[in-house]
Amino acid sequence: MRVFAAMGMFPAKSIAQNRLVPLAAAYVAYIVLCNLSLKVNTVGFYQVMKIAVAPTVIALELVMFRRVPPLRIVASVMVVCMGIGVATVTDAQMVSNLIGIAVGVGATIMTALYQIWAGSKQRELKASSMQLLHAYTPQATLMLGILVPLCEPMGWTAVPPQPMVVAPGADEAAVAAATPPQRPLGTLLAYHYTPAAVSAILISAVLGLLVSLSTFLVIGATSSLTYNVVGHLKTVIILTGGCLFFGDSMPAKKFLGVCIAMAGIVWYTQQKLTTSGAAAARAPGGAASGDPTTEPIRTPLLPITSSPPISVKSAYTATVARSRIGAVPAGGAAAAGSGGGVMHNGHHSYRT
Repeated sequence: MRVFAAMGMFPAKSIAQNRLVPLAAAYVAYIVLCNLSLKVNTVGFYQVMKIAVAPTVIALELVMFRRVPPLRIVASVMVVCMGIGVATVTDAQMVSNLIGIAVGVGATIMTALYQIWAGSKQRELKASSMQLLHAYTPQATLMLGILVPLCEPMGWTAVPPQPMVVAPGADEAAVAAATPPQRPLGTLLAYHYTPAAVSAILISAVLGLLVSLSTFLVIGATSSLTYNVVGHLKTVIILTGGCLFFGDSMPAKKFLGVCIAMAGIVWYTQQKLTTSGAAAARAPGGAASGDPTTEPIRTPLLPITSSPPISVKSAYTATVARSRIGAVPAGGAAAAGSGGGVMHNGHHSYRT
């Protein structure tokens, strides 16, 4: 983000750090709890919790801002969620333990809260999506950096290798020196970085930046609820693309879920367009309700003059007059004048 600011893609904005703490903490909780939920729960329960983010957004906006979408929009979102659930949830036994349920519910709540704040903080702080992402990322990075050594196996202490059987006559000290202590396998510090692994990490980091940036752009331009519907559309594209391009199976249950989800997405889009059109009609000047922009100045395509309009008859008369002037021979100006042409202030006037 600092490179983007230096390139002039957006002007950096100074924001009080204490006003960014909730957003950074929600982002960290969303990242940590979603990964932990995928680890301790089944894939089916994880998908259900992801689908539950959209209803959770509606509930939290009601509690936090006393804002409720129209009933038809809520119904269309429920149809989308139902379709995604039919298409993706395949586990018969989803709930495995109470800890998994608690983690899944926490991940859903924090994801919804992060998405809501990603939009509301842009309006509250009067910052663009890129300015806000640039401002809160250092705090989020610091929080994650503190959590990593607390929650992950780091491998700070090296352990001696397993005892080896030494051949008779061999120097045990030399064998021990040849096998120094090693960090425990499965820890971060014991990980062996290969060029392929480093490339994968860098690509993942770039894609993560694009995901964060697109999240703020979409939510800032629309809403957190629309962002969830767009995310479900992504799931539909993944399922359909896997079937068309990679030979994945499309059983009847998955196909039915995709059709239901697409119907809900189309319905939601139609309802949002209708709502936006009604708001624009109610607002003064045709602008959307609450839109601070004023009506644009309309410049005519052609210059406007104060001269009277030219009729067809007057244009014909002028054309005939010019032809008569061209037909008068040199020296016959007097005859032309006596034939009805009169000079007024240096201009000819003709009677028809």
